[in-house]
Amino acid sequence: MTAPVSRRSLLGLAGLGTGAFLLGGCGGGESDSPGSPQTINWWHIQNTEPMLPVWADMARLYSGRHPNVTIEIEPLENEIFKAELAEITKQGAPPDLFQSWGGGLLRQQVEAGLVKDITAEVEPWIGQLLPAALQPYTIDGRIYGIPFDVGMTGFWYNRDHFSDAGITSPPTTWTGLLEAVGKLKARGITPIALAGKDKWPGHFYWAYLAMRVGGLEALRRAGETGNFDTPDFVTAGERLQELVDLRPFQRNWRNAEYGTEDGQGATMGNGDAAMELMGQWAPSIQASSSKSKRGIGNQLGFFTFPTVEGGKGDATDAFGGGNGFAVGRDAPPATVDFLRSLLRSDNQRRAAETGAVLPTNLAAVGRIKDPNNQVVAAHLAVASGFQLYLDQAYPPAVGQQVNDSVAELMVGRKRPDQIVRDITAVAKSQQ
Repeated sequence: MTAPVSRRSLLGLAGLGTGAFLLGGCGGGESDSPGSPQTINWWHIQNTEPMLPVWADMARLYSGRHPNVTIEIEPLENEIFKAELAEITKQGAPPDLFQSWGGGLLRQQVEAGLVKDITAEVEPWIGQLLPAALQPYTIDGRIYGIPFDVGMTGFWYNRDHFSDAGITSPPTTWTGLLEAVGKLKARGITPIALAGKDKWPGHFYWAYLAMRVGGLEALRRAGETGNFDTPDFVTAGERLQELVDLRPFQRNWRNAEYGTEDGQGATMGNGDAAMELMGQWAPSIQASSSKSKRGIGNQLGFFTFPTVEGGKGDATDAFGGGNGFAVGRDAPPATVDFLRSLLRSDNQRRAAETGAVLPTNLAAVGRIKDPNNQVVAAHLAVASGFQLYLDQAYPPAVGQQVNDSVAELMVGRKRPDQIVRDITAVAKSQQ
């Protein structure tokens, strides 16, 4: 299991539609790749605006410079991607280049011999990237993937709704958050948008509460021992139950998905809820899935997850992760060179300008123009500790059980003490 990483400096997700793009080389090269014809099969989840056409154009430009390289692109919705990747890896045939969040799943892929050790190939340029962003992709000191994006989860909120409810500043404590929910409901404003059907957005709440109640050490210890049946994790569930009991979510939250036209992102983007707890990609998804295709513009604000009174966690500890790519074990020689091209400073700047990516290339970090991403980057810059998403940090079976158990708690099927026993049972079975 992956433990939290402490550091002092650490500077897009799912939607609708799938499709495939085939890009063949047709020009000269600025850097040589082996001369024999090669086809790179590339799977990613940036299947909507703004990154879908950006990735396609970067691949087109690369294949134009390398006449022997053809790039087949398969953009997939997040949940479909996970299911199809699981199926194809069972057959021992992963894509040549595919979306990865590192952590426990990548470790399993490494142990199964499904991904390529790219340490030696990336050594000449890996120093250009933020070191902490590489942590989830480094297994036992070897590098198996490269992050193109890194960020954190926090509350995105509608300034107008807060003002209408008499909330003069974002809450900094859990009690303050519950009070804000009450004020919003009293004004007839839906406090929080949530994609209950997808489950992973719900786990953000329990994970952050566990961090604030028990600190990063509690998560590290649980990762090592497999024991989540402790007072800190039970308390995290009890605090979450306090929120759920207030009925803060939109009417259809149990059946809502994240990136659909009536999902969590759209609910925020259309101004139909005051808050959502989501990662750095949230503004772009709010915009792309909203009716206006612009979201709520400068009404959007951001604040970090509040502290829990009496908790051991640091208020500046961040919970998040990033997006990256792993290289399949049988990938053609040009794959890592193509991956390098995606991480070049000019391409990272271009990705950052979309507002959907917080770059990992040091030369691009200072060029973030999107005001929302600037805010997230500023919070990350002063973060005292960092915890990878639990459904990525831990082995897949454990991460899935966390998502499932938190979902059961939120719909009233399980108590806080029951879900920690369920998670512990699965975690122990994986050791």
